[in-house]
Amino acid sequence: MKDKYFLISVDTEGDNQWDPSKEVSTQNVEYIPRFQELCEKYGYKPVWLSNYEMVCDDKYVDYMKPKQDKGLCEIGMHLHAWFTPPEYPLEKKTDQRDYLIEYPYEVMEQKIITMTDLIEEKFGTKPVSHRSGRWAMDDRYFKLLKQYGYKIDCSVTPHVSWEKNLGSTGLGGTNYSEYNEKPYVTEYGLLEIPVTIRHIRYLDASRMTGFLDSLREIKRWILGRDQWLRFFETGSYLGIRKMLEKNKNEEVLLFMIHSAELMPGGSPYFKDSNDIEALYKGIEDMFKFVQKMNYKGITMKDFYKIEMEQKSEK
Repeated sequence: MKDKYFLISVDTEGDNQWDPSKEVSTQNVEYIPRFQELCEKYGYKPVWLSNYEMVCDDKYVDYMKPKQDKGLCEIGMHLHAWFTPPEYPLEKKTDQRDYLIEYPYEVMEQKIITMTDLIEEKFGTKPVSHRSGRWAMDDRYFKLLKQYGYKIDCSVTPHVSWEKNLGSTGLGGTNYSEYNEKPYVTEYGLLEIPVTIRHIRYLDASRMTGFLDSLREIKRWILGRDQWLRFFETGSYLGIRKMLEKNKNEEVLLFMIHSAELMPGGSPYFKDSNDIEALYKGIEDMFKFVQKMNYKGITMKDFYKIEMEQKSEK
């Protein structure tokens, strides 16, 4: 039987960056060890896609570098253009966060250099895995990633368009609605590992609490819904499990979460300690289920090696 792999990606960033008015802070660093250690319990190896403020936090580096050095995780790069040097004045038309692709090519390049060099300096290893801030990519971005040694991108969200999500200049996000669900090599030679999102149909009776709620849930059951391998709320596990059951023979599953979601009040989704406990119960139930499905934990860089070896043999 062909091996199946379960990958975990963590957008490792400041607290509640969903709120454009919020100052950058890194309190969620204190909550990261619990998740890392839960992953270790099940033999999974998270990829901590780390942005500028987190890599500048000594507590984060002091905890995570030994984990990386022992092969228990991978440190990748996550780029929030609005907080990564150098600064550059954009002509702002909205109150939303910047996309990197709103900047001139030379500024994009300098921000990528900043992140790449900083991670190598702090962790002693050059990052090879990447996810863009706010999911936005274009050809220039892929070209720069290739130029600066990146081998893997995981910014693609199949079935999802971000075009209505504006950047600070009014530019819409990237439309991934027709992109491939499964890993593929881009024209720039990077391995793209899309977030696991599948269009499925199921009925969630717990949401049918009133007439209008019931109608909405029946509509979702008839039309189907795009189910992420991600927790948007404490009750997300039902949809995740339904999706996993329907896709049990997938070669690769890519789960995603934000580090700030591990902290009470660190995101719009999990507001207090009760929410966090419910989140962890859902995550552990998912880990157990994926383990029963015989998925192996692996980092992105190790999965890349396997994929490239297989392609070279064909």
